[in-house]
Amino acid sequence: MTFSAPRLGLALGGLLAALHALWALLVALAWAQPLLDFIFWLHFVTPPYRVEPFEPGRAAVLIAVTGAAGFAGGAGFALIWNRVRPGRS
Repeated sequence: MTFSAPRLGLALGGLLAALHALWALLVALAWAQPLLDFIFWLHFVTPPYRVEPFEPGRAAVLIAVTGAAGFAGGAGFALIWNRVRPGRS
């Protein structure tokens, strides 16, 4: 089994970008802090973090950087996998 580096990069990059776009939306709607508070409460932890006000420019950079990192990670994994995969002759 081999992977297409561009396709795997786009898949992973798109997934990470989408998850961070969802986070940015939660921040914009002011739902992020209650969500973090709830998650920490479930784990018996006092929340140590405060969510800052939404900034569209920062959200765009967050989404772009995580998408690019996901692309690089996915493509890099595919290239390495295709080179060392089991059963390669």
